[in-house]
Parts: sequence; C-alpha cells; structure tokens
Amino acid sequence: MSERDTSVADWWQTDIIDMAPGEIRLRGYPIEDLIGAVGFSDMIWLMTRGSLPTAAQARLLESALVAAVDHGPQAPSIATARMAVTCGLGLNGALASAVNLLDDVHGGAGEQAVTLFHWIDEAVSSGQPLAQATEQMMLRWQSEHGKFIPGFGHRFHKPTDPRAPRLLALVEEARSAGTVAGNFAQIARALQTALNTQKGHVVPMNIDGATAVIYAELGFAPALARGLFCLSRSVGVVAHAWEQMSQGGRNKGPTPPVHRWTYTGRDPIGRPARAVATPQNSERDAHHRGAPRS
Repeated sequence: MSERDTSVADWWQTDIIDMAPGEIRLRGYPIEDLIGAVGFSDMIWLMTRGSLPTAAQARLLESALVAAVDHGPQAPSIATARMAVTCGLGLNGALASAVNLLDDVHGGAGEQAVTLFHWIDEAVSSGQPLAQATEQMMLRWQSEHGKFIPGFGHRFHKPTDPRAPRLLALVEEARSAGTVAGNFAQIARALQTALNTQKGHVVPMNIDGATAVIYAELGFAPALARGLFCLSRSVGVVAHAWEQMSQGGRNKGPTPPVHRWTYTGRDPIGRPARAVATPQNSERDAHHRGAPRS
C-alpha cells in the first residue's frame, strides 16, 4: 500500500468494525456468528465496551433499558416527536428532534448521577467514611451545579417513582449472585439518606438515579449513561411518533388553540386587555394565523 493509500485508510481508525467484500466483523466477531446468537443488550455492551457481557450482566443492563423507554407525552422528548410528525417529519426526523432534547436538564441526570457516585466512591477509596464522603460530595455538587441532586426527586411521581424500587431490587439480586459488587447501590442509599436529612423530608430516587446505579455497577462511563438513556428513550419516541402518524393531525403545537400563552410585553398604543379566550375566538384566531381548523 502506498503512503498516499495509507494516509487515506488511516484517516479514520476504529477498533469497532472491520469490513471487506463479503465480510463484516464487529469487535472481531463475524456478524454471522452474532446474528441469532446474542441479544440487543449484548450488542450494545459489545459495541460500547469491546467484549460480550455475561448473561447476568446483559439481563441487568436490559432491565435499565426497559425501565426508561417512555414517560408519556408530557415528557418534552416525547411531545417533540409527536409534534414533529404533525409538521411533516418522518420517523427519523421525529427521532432526531426528540433525542436532541435529551441534554443536561431532560435526560442527562443519569450521566450526572454516575459522576456524583464516582466522586463519592473515590472519596471512600481514599479512606473517608461513607457517610462523611457522601455529605461532602453532595455539598460540593450543589455548590458547583445548583441545589438539585441528580437522580433524586420527581415532579410527577410522589412519593415513589415506581421504576426505582424494582431496579434496585434487581441490583440487590445481582449483588447476591456476584454479578456486581453493590458498592454504587450502597453509595446511592447513602446519598438518599443524606439528601433526606438535608431537606427534612423524603426525596425519592427516580429513574435516572436507579439506572445510574446499574450503569455504574456494570462499569459504564458516565457519558455512556446518557447515551444508553437516549437508546432506551428512542423506543418510546418511535412508538409515539408512529402512533401520532396513525392518528393524523396537522401542525399541532404544544397546547390546543383554545389555550393561549401569557403575553408580558408592552402595548405602545394602549389597547385594552385581550378578552379571555373562547373556543370560537380561538378557532377564528387560529384560522388567521394559518393553523388548521378542527
């Protein structure tokens, strides 16, 4: 191979895939040996970690992926997917639009929780008692990132996010079986105690915290926790986008036309306050704005 050919071939370098005519190898495994032999969770592990998981590891990973697939149209990512298809986007466009919303505030708490768990783990490894390390790292997080502790609290599920206890029970089963060490589950429980004490009431662990325990126990890097959440939530996104396509609807906004936003700007010509919206007025105004009429 000439120096020029080598420079082209080396432009991208990857340990993930090798191909030749009639041949595909993923992490060294021929694709035909993987098809029908491993599950999708195994493939996620193989592609992101470089090796195949044990059956027990794959089951625990899959439990986290299953738990986070959907949270209804009130979740911004799901709502965006449904609105996108009413604006003419296909499933790929709806999926891209939804995943792009999964950032620090919506969807990123799992990555943040794994990061915080690692802070606490490192402090404990340096010799600090767990309770002391947990309180110090919690305060550090709040000092650097604000009052919210990632993985805890939920604006809808009170007093319990129903997904979290089940996932933690599976982690305990995996610990008893020797699949995971259980250190991060212990850290999460200590963080729960410290946060409850600080707030003076129970702040329940949510889906992000519970899946973060699993991803940390299984050895996934914090950034991969966000990527795995995106993979999981993509299932719900596709389902909702497809359902909205089946239901129809055109150019649907975040609220029905009868509901108006609150205008807080100035009115330089001193017009009277707008009348309370009625279905008739809203239909008329929607028509003038070019919105579809029901």
